[in-house]
Amino acid sequence: MDLKLIDIKKPAEMNFILGQSHFIKTVEDLYEALITSAPGIKFGLAFCEASGERLIRTEGNDQELIDLAITNAKLIAAGHSFIIFLREAYPINVLGRIKDVQELCSVFCATSNPAQVLLVESDKGRGILGVIDGQPPLGVEDQTKKKERQELMMKFGYKR
Repeated sequence: MDLKLIDIKKPAEMNFILGQSHFIKTVEDLYEALITSAPGIKFGLAFCEASGERLIRTEGNDQELIDLAITNAKLIAAGHSFIIFLREAYPINVLGRIKDVQELCSVFCATSNPAQVLLVESDKGRGILGVIDGQPPLGVEDQTKKKERQELMMKFGYKR
């Protein structure tokens, strides 16, 4: 078996979600979950089929984001994995609906950080071991930073 580390290719600040499912139906179900979660959402989705024709199945409503999802799905190439790129919405707007998709197994990450995917490859295929999402902490927040965090949540409209 071999370990591989794959960089997610994306513009800075663009959010993506990486997960695993178990059925080709995932493509349509994720499309429906995304399109009904946030008004004006733009997204591209690629799903790596693990058996049968073993195609990268795609959906979305923004061709640039679909192409970006395809590029990354080709790099990851792990069966039953999916990657979604978002514009005009954030993961917080869609994660609940995505997690409700019946055939979804797990979400590895949802981030805009530079990220890497750790893969294992054997003679049977590839699997995702985990994701490196951003960098390690530099310290612990003090009261000033806590207040700034709370104010930021209010600015975003997530808290009152």
